[in-house]
Amino acid sequence: MHTVAQLVDSHYNKLHALRANFTERYEGLGMTRSESGTLSLLKPGRMRWDYSSPAGKVFLIDGKSAWFYTPGAAQVQRIAAKQLDDLRSPLRFLLGHTQLEKELSGLKLAQGPQGTLVVAGQPKGQENRVQRIALTVAPASGAILGIEIEETDGAITRFTFAGEQTNVALPENTFRFAPPAGVPVVDALPPV
Repeated sequence: MHTVAQLVDSHYNKLHALRANFTERYEGLGMTRSESGTLSLLKPGRMRWDYSSPAGKVFLIDGKSAWFYTPGAAQVQRIAAKQLDDLRSPLRFLLGHTQLEKELSGLKLAQGPQGTLVVAGQPKGQENRVQRIALTVAPASGAILGIEIEETDGAITRFTFAGEQTNVALPENTFRFAPPAGVPVVDALPPV
């Protein structure tokens, strides 16, 4: 277990930027939703999810604030990044100094599909919302190929990643959000 956690830590700690395609599938509360797009990460603390399905949806962390926008929405939501409680936020450990053994408690290791490894545990500080996170890892590189998040209400969100490009050049403006003309920005309330 320790060796695999260190392999993942090593893979992400030497990166300064990353881009990958993602698919996000949510099952819970009587519904199923599937979305996809491109994830871009830039240290320190910047993350952007550009959705191609649904087209135009954006989730962005610029280092200080998190921004949420869906085309056709009446407003853009903004919240201080440090107050964020979003299911995409478990990926934030990829943006800093990764230490899986400190981020997740009760770590377990299992064999995954097609020779992958699965590291699972409960994210510290999210015990009221997240029951378990499972990371599907490439055993040779330590790259995360998938993340499964099981919430305390039984809902499950699965992220799968493909086409990872490491240390790619990402322009600074990738992580700036400009609200569409005429769409107001509303400061969201922190989670309770």
